Order: sequence, then structure tokens, then C-alpha cells
Amino acid sequence: MAVHGKNQRLKYKRRRTGETDYRRRLKLLRGEMPRAVVRVSNSRVIAQIVAYEKDGDKIVAQTNSAELRNHGWPMDASIKSVPSAYLTGFSLGKKALAAGIDEAVLDIGLAASTRGNRVFSALKGMIDAGLWLPHSEDVLPSEERVNGTHISDSLASSVESTRSKIEEASS
Repeated sequence: MAVHGKNQRLKYKRRRTGETDYRRRLKLLRGEMPRAVVRVSNSRVIAQIVAYEKDGDKIVAQTNSAELRNHGWPMDASIKSVPSAYLTGFSLGKKALAAGIDEAVLDIGLAASTRGNRVFSALKGMIDAGLWLPHSEDVLPSEERVNGTHISDSLASSVESTRSKIEEASS
């Protein structure tokens, strides 16, 4: 969209390029709670706890699904699947609790809010870790999808072992 003339005001660059929905961001910031930011890229799932400050947002805790390899996640398993998103959220929840954050609000950005998707799988992981986030139970994925039994039984056992190693590392 071309904007011409001396009285025209240019929109923010992140709005023009479709990277930020400022109305949604302002609603999240007005709540004055830390945001649990979950982003799914082409290769991994990234999760952060972000607190607003006047100088700029401050990242309190962060993790990504590539770190699951350090906890025993199989090398041949995807790090952007529903089970890996769950474990990434679980790991972030444990790190947030260790940093003194016990509640947050989910920030999914411009991602589609489809029930049971990877973003909501990460949400389920954060909730299971002990973090309180406002949510509806019907958006969370089923236990079968979270555990990975819809992919293979060996992946289901890997989810359990990785989860227990994350718990051991956080205690």
C-alpha cells in the first residue's frame, strides 16, 4: 500500500510487513502479567517468558526444542512435532518457576489458533510443569498426541524419559 502526501502517516514497519498485531500486543501488555511467547519456526519450537519494561521487553526464561537433545531426545525424532513442543513448554515452565515466575499469559503472535496445534501443546507442557496460564481445556491436544503414541510407541517412551530428565535437571 503506497501512502502519499504530506499529511499521510506511515504505519509502523512491523505492522506493514505483517509481523506484529499491535492491538493484540497492547491487550496482552495491559494485563501486566509476563507473557509466555511460543513461536514455531521451520525447524524448531521456541518458547520464552517475557516481561514488559519501558526500555524494552526483558526475557526472563527461554528454551527451544533443540535443547531437548541434551535431555535424551532421540536424534532421529523431529524437534518441531507436537510431543517436542510439549516438552519444550514443560522445560520452559520449570525454568520459569525456578526464576520466580508462577503465572503468565500465552502470546501466540500471528500463529493460527487451531485446537490441539503445537502452540497449545507447548501451553499444556507449561501447565503440567506448574505454571498457571489462563486457558480453555478444549484447545489442548489429546494425551495420545502429546505422548507421541500417534507417531510411534518408541517415541512415547522417549517423551516419558525426556520429561523425567527435565524434572531431574530442574530440581
